[in-house]
Amino acid sequence: MCSIIGYYGNGLAAPILVRGLKRMEYRGYDSVGVATKDKAILLKKGVGKVADVNNLLHLDSLPGSVGIGHTRWATHGSVTDVNAHPHPSSSGQIAIVHNGIIDNYEELKSELQQKGYQFKSQTDSEAIANLLQFNYDQTQDIKKSMIQTVSRLKGHYAFVAMFQDGTLSAARYHEPLIVGVGKRSYFLSSDVLGFIEKTDVAIYLDNGEFVMLNKGGLEIYDFEGRPVKHQTTKVSKEFADAYKGDYAHFTLKEISEQPSTIIRAGESSGDAINSVTDFIKHAKSVYITGSGTSYNAALVAKYLWQKYAKVKVEPIISSELSFSPETVEPNSILIAISQSGESADVLEAVNIARKSNAKIFSIVNILTSSLAQESSLVIGMNCGPEIGVAATKSFTSQLGIIYKITEKLCDGCIKVDSAKISEAVSEVLLDHSKIKHIAKELRDITDIYILGRAVHYPIAAESALKLKELSYIHAEGIPGGELKHGPLALMDSNVYVIIINPGDHTYSDTLTSAREIKARGAKIIGISNKPSDVYDHWIEIPTVDEVFYPLIEIIPIQLLSYYSAIEKNTDPDYPRNLAKSVTVK
Repeated sequence: MCSIIGYYGNGLAAPILVRGLKRMEYRGYDSVGVATKDKAILLKKGVGKVADVNNLLHLDSLPGSVGIGHTRWATHGSVTDVNAHPHPSSSGQIAIVHNGIIDNYEELKSELQQKGYQFKSQTDSEAIANLLQFNYDQTQDIKKSMIQTVSRLKGHYAFVAMFQDGTLSAARYHEPLIVGVGKRSYFLSSDVLGFIEKTDVAIYLDNGEFVMLNKGGLEIYDFEGRPVKHQTTKVSKEFADAYKGDYAHFTLKEISEQPSTIIRAGESSGDAINSVTDFIKHAKSVYITGSGTSYNAALVAKYLWQKYAKVKVEPIISSELSFSPETVEPNSILIAISQSGESADVLEAVNIARKSNAKIFSIVNILTSSLAQESSLVIGMNCGPEIGVAATKSFTSQLGIIYKITEKLCDGCIKVDSAKISEAVSEVLLDHSKIKHIAKELRDITDIYILGRAVHYPIAAESALKLKELSYIHAEGIPGGELKHGPLALMDSNVYVIIINPGDHTYSDTLTSAREIKARGAKIIGISNKPSDVYDHWIEIPTVDEVFYPLIEIIPIQLLSYYSAIEKNTDPDYPRNLAKSVTVK
């Protein structure tokens, strides 16, 4: 939810930090800042995106070969220059960047203020800087100061601290932190994208470990101060390709990549898919959890597995499980879905399920993530980096894996032909002109409803989420049969309704609902392989085997959401108030 980066080497730190922050900006973009060590610690920060703040303040002109940087997604304190990171300690001899939440920061702040340490911001992060300063003032030893500091911090966090002597030290506790190992240089980052241009050699820190970087090189310790040895890992080259290329936005690029990412979904995870399937077949209780888009994928899984494999599965919104932990029966299975594998709500759901001795499986894009490490079996989405904050290709990759599990659960009663599905998606992506025209019509619309029956309802919910995220239009997914139980009262000439209506067993009933809506004056956008006079606009999708329509019908709504954002002059890659990986509760 925020990006942190540190650099220790022989080159100029500031340009390297700024470039790394640009690549990680999807993690947070309220404000940005950089601090470097020259004769003293120098710091510049401001509100806005990396490029804008850099143009104004020239962040990349700071001198020094050691530095830290940060892009913020606000949790504590409003979006202001003073609340932006890095945060210096009261004396200015230490500066920190931080991702996560310090639960006991108010207690720490009060203690430190009584000892004479001053606070300037509204953030919880500043407590780390001053606590480090206090401990260093007492010990004059950076390692001891780190051990004492992490022993007091409560919450989930990763932070990088820069000391007056040029030492960098960083700690990880339930938030991602990766060490990049270059030639005569080191990087500390919340994401490999922060340093992938410089090195593809990484060390993934475990929970409860901290790093020290100084003239003596790299040292890693656990929170008790015991040395830790780590193996280096070669980062997948796909991360180096996280560029927009000829596309105006990452979101459009990632929507356009789906013909290939659907084919790759679950690739190289065949053994894991087989094992997960076998466990599901013999499990007494199966739960599937996710947040946002991943939860909508879980709803699709419920429908498919129950309809085609007669497997009862209960989807759970990850953030709700902590309020009813008894939901998870002992010795059951929990399948967790997450693009990043770092979502706090999903990880908490996993921890709750583990207390019931549940077996944990995951569907995740980042195979080095916290969720992957917490899972007995991991199925990789293999869709490559998804930089746009709104999930697009990761959603269809999740569905692709769910379909492959369905095929095995029902012993081949459905045949997943990824190549044919890919061709159908490519057909939808060929011509954007009609969707662009509809987006222009939606420019001043405030309300959109999306109607879907059976397996199309989760797609309606996902469609509403995409429209809200990208275009800021109030959108609501409605089960088709529920129209007359309330939502029909909202239908009038100011409303647009998207009807998800492919030619399957739901077609006739959904068309009847469309006519009821049309009779109230609302405008109808039909997404179907069949035309109808009830549609004011018809977005045609190709005819496929009816079980696979969810993979096809979401594509035009992703495009509509993207082009609606363009019409409203909003940035589709970075929706306001949202971040890609929500690592706080």
